Amino acid sequence: MNSFLSFLVENIQTFFTYTGFVNVTPGHIAMIVVGLIFIYLAIAHEFEPMLLIPIGFGILIGNIPFKDAGLQIGIYEEGSVLNILYQGVTKGWYPPLIFLGIGAMTDFSALISNPKLMLVGAAAQFGIFGAYVLSLFWGFEPNQAGAIGIIGGADGPTAIFLSSKLAPNLMGAIAISAYSYMALVPVIQPPLMRLFTTKKERVMRMKPPRAVSQTEKIVFPIVGLLLTCFLVPSGLPLLGMLFFGNLLKESGVTRRLAETARGPLIDTITILLGVTVGASTQATQFLTFNSLKIFGLGALSFIIATSAGILFVKFFNLFLKEGNKINPLIGNSGVSAVPDSARISQTVGLEYDPTNYLLMHAMGPNVAGVIGSAVAAGILLGFLS
Repeated sequence: MNSFLSFLVENIQTFFTYTGFVNVTPGHIAMIVVGLIFIYLAIAHEFEPMLLIPIGFGILIGNIPFKDAGLQIGIYEEGSVLNILYQGVTKGWYPPLIFLGIGAMTDFSALISNPKLMLVGAAAQFGIFGAYVLSLFWGFEPNQAGAIGIIGGADGPTAIFLSSKLAPNLMGAIAISAYSYMALVPVIQPPLMRLFTTKKERVMRMKPPRAVSQTEKIVFPIVGLLLTCFLVPSGLPLLGMLFFGNLLKESGVTRRLAETARGPLIDTITILLGVTVGASTQATQFLTFNSLKIFGLGALSFIIATSAGILFVKFFNLFLKEGNKINPLIGNSGVSAVPDSARISQTVGLEYDPTNYLLMHAMGPNVAGVIGSAVAAGILLGFLS
């Protein structure tokens, strides 16, 4: 009887050593709080819920403490289920599939009807290269600085793709930073938009965009692919899938494929990407001083990108005739947080003139920003890999 009791006690003690209560650290608790904050912001304030809920819950999954005893349950344990799913991030094949869905969702009409808006999207990419320089100044290696800089494009999939190639060890911090600032677009951008514009500029009216023919919509992804990828071949995985998805949408004969790309496929990949990126934030791997620096640089890059877009429009207007000028409030939408930054242009514009609708105009630089961030990623990958 005594031997049975001792055996039972010994088994209970062994079991207890495997529980999270024994293996928990202050870092785990801190990250769990971060995950709960993400979920709260998504539900209570609707900040990018499609992203923040999977990422937030993934953070909870990744920070359940366990004893490292070869159980193959952690995301960094070779052969575990989470590790296999995470390979879509580390090998970089989730982002191109996300871009396929984005292409199948996107209407490039606003950009086609007013091609000069491409320059606004290009100007916003100063945030990427500004953050790259700052990262070098803060002591990061050139390849790490390139991966960090892409946060300024406000494009989560591009950030994941580039960091998987240039700085896999920083991917968790870069991805979380990129998606966090994408979700905070409604908080970060409006103060900058008011700071850099006058009341007169905020009520500026733009000419209605011209009608775009179906032929133009079909030709655009083909020409866009050839021009951008001949210029930056290293951007092919992202740009190729973006323009392919758009051709599926605009061709008119592949409706089922387009609906799959922008519906079930992108939803599935978003879930897997969000959960695994969140789970990659294990406290032991994630809570470092470098992570804090990356979050700081991410904020600076986002501020630079937004400011550069607005200030470029103000400068560009000096060379445009009256009637062709661009409302500087759409300069913020050059970052590729589609369509949130374009909605912010609309929202702030309506505050000053309830009859001035900027959304269609803002979508031009917004989709140009998607292309621009992928081109910038290709440039960085080309000279840093």
